[in-house]
Amino acid sequence: MSGQVCMVMRVNLDCPSCCRKMRRIILRMKEIEMHLIEKQHNRVSIFGRFDPADIAIRLRKKMKRRVEILDIQLPGDGLAEEMPHATDGPDQSVMEQP
Repeated sequence: MSGQVCMVMRVNLDCPSCCRKMRRIILRMKEIEMHLIEKQHNRVSIFGRFDPADIAIRLRKKMKRRVEILDIQLPGDGLAEEMPHATDGPDQSVMEQP
């Protein structure tokens, strides 16, 4: 993959050793530039140049746990593209009341 990708996953991290194992696995992957592990919410966010499906499969095999992809932001997806749609104005048919 040529562009930067941000992916958020849900992985059951129920103990401190699971978090350490996840961190070790992520740090050994050269494609991943930054990561954030949120133990309280069982979320792992990673950022880098990678194919999201391949990374999820590799994490599942190494952690021996289910990995659920919650969100993927590809290059070009962002607030700059969403803002023109939000500022187009409200739909008049929805706003009118008899």
